[in-house]
Amino acid sequence: MTEWQKSACILCECNCGIEVQVEDRSLAKIRGDKAHPGSEGYTCEKALRLDHYQSRTVRLTSPLRRTPDGEYEEISWDTAIAEIATRLTAIRDEHGGDKIFFYGGGGQGNHLGATYNKALQGAIGARYQSNALAQEKTGEMYVDGRLYGGHTKGDFEHAEVVVFVGKNPWQSHSFPRARPVLKALAADPERAMVVIDPRRSESAAMADIHLQVRPGTDAWCLAALGAILVQEDLVDHAFIDRHTSGGETIIDTLRAVDVADYAARCGVEEALLRETARRIGAAKSVCTYEDLGIQQAPHSTLSSYLNKLLWILTGNFAKPGAMFLHSSFAPLAGGAPGSGGSRKPKSGLDMLVGTAKDMVSGAVVRLPSVLPDALASRIGAALSPQAAKVARGGPGKPGGPSRRTPVTGARIIAGLVPCNSIAEEILTDHPDRFRAMWIDSVNPAHSLADSASFRAAMRSLDLTVVVDIAMTETAKQADYVLPASSQFEKWECTFFNVDFPRNVFHLRKPVMAPLTGTLSEPEIYARVIRALGVVGESVLAPLRRAARRGRKQYAAAFFLTVGANPKLMPLAPYLLRETLGPTLPEGAEGTASLWGAAQLCALANPASVRRAGFTGSGFEPGDKLFDAVLCGEGVVFTLDDYEHAWDYVRRPDQRFTLDIPELVERTRALADEPSSWVTEEFPFVLSAGERRAFTANTIIRDPGWRRRDRDGALRLSPADADGLGVTTGDTLRVVTERGQADAVVEVSDTMQAGHISLPNGLGLDGGPGVAPNELTSLHHRDWLAGTPWHKYVPARLERIDA
Repeated sequence: MTEWQKSACILCECNCGIEVQVEDRSLAKIRGDKAHPGSEGYTCEKALRLDHYQSRTVRLTSPLRRTPDGEYEEISWDTAIAEIATRLTAIRDEHGGDKIFFYGGGGQGNHLGATYNKALQGAIGARYQSNALAQEKTGEMYVDGRLYGGHTKGDFEHAEVVVFVGKNPWQSHSFPRARPVLKALAADPERAMVVIDPRRSESAAMADIHLQVRPGTDAWCLAALGAILVQEDLVDHAFIDRHTSGGETIIDTLRAVDVADYAARCGVEEALLRETARRIGAAKSVCTYEDLGIQQAPHSTLSSYLNKLLWILTGNFAKPGAMFLHSSFAPLAGGAPGSGGSRKPKSGLDMLVGTAKDMVSGAVVRLPSVLPDALASRIGAALSPQAAKVARGGPGKPGGPSRRTPVTGARIIAGLVPCNSIAEEILTDHPDRFRAMWIDSVNPAHSLADSASFRAAMRSLDLTVVVDIAMTETAKQADYVLPASSQFEKWECTFFNVDFPRNVFHLRKPVMAPLTGTLSEPEIYARVIRALGVVGESVLAPLRRAARRGRKQYAAAFFLTVGANPKLMPLAPYLLRETLGPTLPEGAEGTASLWGAAQLCALANPASVRRAGFTGSGFEPGDKLFDAVLCGEGVVFTLDDYEHAWDYVRRPDQRFTLDIPELVERTRALADEPSSWVTEEFPFVLSAGERRAFTANTIIRDPGWRRRDRDGALRLSPADADGLGVTTGDTLRVVTERGQADAVVEVSDTMQAGHISLPNGLGLDGGPGVAPNELTSLHHRDWLAGTPWHKYVPARLERIDA
């Protein structure tokens, strides 16, 4: 096929629009999509090498079952689905559905299947889940939830001052057209870039101010900057008085900070800290971006809090060049803690049910012709015995997960179990331990701390199922492996929708047919749920009839159905696929769950969706939005102006809550806490997982795409190289409390003495480089969120004698 087909990159959260030409199932040509409303034709070098994912990965083409000798045998899809459903049912009935743990549910850019993953959780009564966000972003999620109840992003393109904290956007991007924006920022003498990073990264080298902190001391640096703002009266008092509550407490706390002491602790000259704070305080607009450099380091959650105080204290919100809260097409995780007090008087389901009732009472649709009489009583009777058992509150009762995990009592944030706690929840004889795990489109045996413990946990379970396109390190531990179609062989999307004032959603069409023997995740989940038999035909058949009559009839029928029995709501994606799905274009049945997401989005953001062009009454805006995204191109689904950012503050009084007691207390405790965790045995700090130009997520398993640094060099400073008597190209052994590995050396003046780094994405089975999580530990984790210290691993270096 020589025509250009629209799609999107899948290698980072930006998901830049691309166009591709396909030849012999390969992505023969790739270019940026200039018409894409988010990326506008921009791509980095990673997107141009996506064929290494599509065509140069050894694909799975048949379901696999582990044999008693530990090998795998191919089985049919029917056999795999039937056996898995039987074993899931047995575990649920004996131990409860809450003992079946779910990890993943959509890898990078592969989120459509996650909606059906949630339906399977509802079908078996699962309560506990996690994904990569729980080893990266949950500390920030906690802070966001307590401050204002949503996620913030910055207007980097227009800001006078931009602060990057533990972030190297030259390599990790994370906002549209990152490199052109950075170049423009660096070239403008009226603007300033501040980078807080132990390493002189590519972004730090471009910056006007580089605060080269000692590894792990970001909290002291950020607290000192906040203290200077307060002590030198650079605070926007009018903003604090009008838009926040509890500001006095944190201001008093920062006023007491000994700036000189904190400067010494973080290794940055006091004068430079004061210059930085004054530049922030004097700017007309400021925005900040934090990333894994602090989110996987000591004091992750506290650093997030202190970072956000920089722009809150200076009033940089809801104006050009500042921070903003934004809409979302669909949530990536559960509700953020502390976000209670939503200004919406009813839940989304209640309001949609109310709309459906209004349509029926107003004779817009005729319910008797769509659904059976006595709807409410019939729905309950239609549920299978298994689903009815769950509905009555028996084993595996669905609903919001508890705030703590069942065995270790770890804090659950945004509905996610901390990744560092998963193995500990399994490797025990506790009666409430997890008994089975379902893993979808992720590779936690490589990506989570202490890979050996995770592998042992998988092997100890009664059942493990992995869904993926390749035989990953995780798949090799599973009882069943189910082969998925690739991201370019099926309808797919991402819920990383964080743009403002125009927010963009892109549902990607397949650019080629699925590889024979593979299935899309929506189809896999639908087959398993069917085999579980949790929904009777008396529920599905009326909805199918309604769908054939048209969207108005279907909307009324669907929402009245789930309204009559809310226990069906967790199964909504499955219901949509089975009933609305057949009315959609061939092969697009799995997109039906997005109709529900579009309706909820239109309901949650009525003015913004209307400004984006999706107008009408009742269910019409949601229908129009769904039809637009079904075209397979990037769609602006909400349109705002800067002042509309206040509409996304989920507080009754629409104010930020600055007094977060546990974080204020921890801020005060910094004065007496140690700021180094290395020892005589392990004197170096290893950053395990540095983003470099030629590293990507392990979704690309073929190392041939990398032009440089094929072996994933161990970077260390010239001073440390001299002390060890090594030079670039030599080999050193890296030893931590958890493991050891040999790595090729790269001497780099970007590193400070005592700080070493290894890249992410390497060390896959049979490939070059070091698997960094063979070296990391479960026990180094954030005190609140449980996020791992991947960027602060105490280590030592040993020469390898010839």
